[in-house]
Amino acid sequence: MLIRAWVPAALCWAATAALLLVALPADVDGVPGGALLGYAVVLVLAAADAARRARRTPIGWRLRAPIAAGLGIVLLAVPASGALAYDSAQDEAVEEMLLDRLDKADRLVKAQEGRPFTATESEYRDALGTYRGLLRDHAGSRAADRVPDRLDTYYKSVAAPYADRQYCEAIEPLKYLRTLPDSLGKDRLGRLASWPDNRLADSFYACGMTSLGKTGGGTDLRELMSTFPTSAAAAKVVPGIRAAVDERADELKGPDPCSATTELRAIRTTAETLPGDTAAPLRARTSATIRSGSYACGVDDFKDGRYAEAAKTLSGFADTYKDSGKRKRARTIAIAAEVAAARPQAGHKLPAQRGPGSGQEFVIKNDGPSTVEILFTGPATGSIKLGPCLGCTTYSSRADGRAKACKASGRSYPQKTLRLPAGEYHFLYKRGTGAGNLVRDHSDGAKVQGGYRYTDCAYVVRGGLGDFEGLR
Repeated sequence: MLIRAWVPAALCWAATAALLLVALPADVDGVPGGALLGYAVVLVLAAADAARRARRTPIGWRLRAPIAAGLGIVLLAVPASGALAYDSAQDEAVEEMLLDRLDKADRLVKAQEGRPFTATESEYRDALGTYRGLLRDHAGSRAADRVPDRLDTYYKSVAAPYADRQYCEAIEPLKYLRTLPDSLGKDRLGRLASWPDNRLADSFYACGMTSLGKTGGGTDLRELMSTFPTSAAAAKVVPGIRAAVDERADELKGPDPCSATTELRAIRTTAETLPGDTAAPLRARTSATIRSGSYACGVDDFKDGRYAEAAKTLSGFADTYKDSGKRKRARTIAIAAEVAAARPQAGHKLPAQRGPGSGQEFVIKNDGPSTVEILFTGPATGSIKLGPCLGCTTYSSRADGRAKACKASGRSYPQKTLRLPAGEYHFLYKRGTGAGNLVRDHSDGAKVQGGYRYTDCAYVVRGGLGDFEGLR
């Protein structure tokens, strides 16, 4: 400009304008290296050309040394201050970019509200990755400074089921939150590092108590006792299970003692798997209640006509609780139930607790090749077992059996004599194996009257157990 070389000056202005077009507005990546290198080349060429022209052009007073020095300083200050301003603008662009990244993570967290954790875990992990990257790679930025507040919102969003009292659904997200100190660091999380602990303990307890009594239930209580043994929630486990046992004990007197007993067995399983010494007192308390429940369930099954179930339950009770004062009664009802399963009219009412021993003489013989067990119920209830008859065989038909059973001369038939009070009786004959084949059970009824002596012969007919041998 001083030597009035307008064309080269215009070229310099054009190069500067091109640089400004490329560089502005400032962005995260800054000015491309090629543009800076090209502009530097233009500056060097312009300086060389201007020096060449200045030596050959008279300029008089206009380029005295002080003026030249002042203009040089100005020319140096302008690009230097521009570079500083550009760096500041670039830093602001980076900040804006980081804030935008933070905003996207915030929106991602917000979008997961109301959705189950199983469907949102991946999105939550993506948002956490953004927060972690800001803290690790851009510490000191405005976005990183805002991450702690965002983490507070993040924790509350993940743990929303707990706030909604959906304790079973809250367990998995709270477990996830407890893993974050390993990836973010306890120092960065501060109070949030332990924030999920009490909430998870409470969720374990509430969910475990809800499932208590169900098959496979109570696993959350075990995890509570193992993970947070000194927590307030863990201290409530034993009293809670004890109250649940007492509640089921009251239900044994209600209309469905079998369901209560089933739940008691599940509760005992839970109690037995609790860590430490907590199981022993609970196991004893639950087992005692199950004993009462087993008997009550068997009696209820009998009254409701579920005779096969009643027989199985009460026989199991008698076999298991040999020291129980109800064992004999349970065995009596089990016999009546087994008879009633084959002959329903035998189950119209609970049998009297009376066995054979007085009344009319009733002789039962076995004319079969296998052992026979005879169960009977009526005014008296009981069972007897007769060994196999040596030399006895099966009969071809019932008529053949009626004509010949227990009548062979010189043969000793296994027999037993009962004394039965008068009344209606129901009998069930149970065979083991005969002639290598299973023999079907057989049931029948009879009326015992005073002043008579009765005999009965059990024999086997090919195709099934024979009828009574004429009661008389």
